[in-house]
Amino acid sequence: MKKLIYTAFIALFLLNLSSNVLAADTKAVKNGMTQEQIDARISQIINRVEEIKSMDRSALSPVEKKELRTELKTIKSEARAISNSGIYLSLTAILIIIILLLILIL
Repeated sequence: MKKLIYTAFIALFLLNLSSNVLAADTKAVKNGMTQEQIDARISQIINRVEEIKSMDRSALSPVEKKELRTELKTIKSEARAISNSGIYLSLTAILIIIILLLILIL
């Protein structure tokens, strides 16, 4: 019975982990971008963010400030989609890992 429970927990963990990794990989593939294009786009994003940081935002109207905020939000989401950095674990997966470690150690 214990082996069945351990196997089920490990299977759930691996399914959760693999789906996050595959989801991150498919975003770059869906864009159809090569690594050079991705690097160029990331440098463009960094340059634009630096331009926005160096702006004197006190002279802008509230509408222009709102446009800058929305532009930064879209840039941030695009950068996350392009970069594919990291493996994301859900809270449930982390708890399962801790519980399994405690059970296996004790």
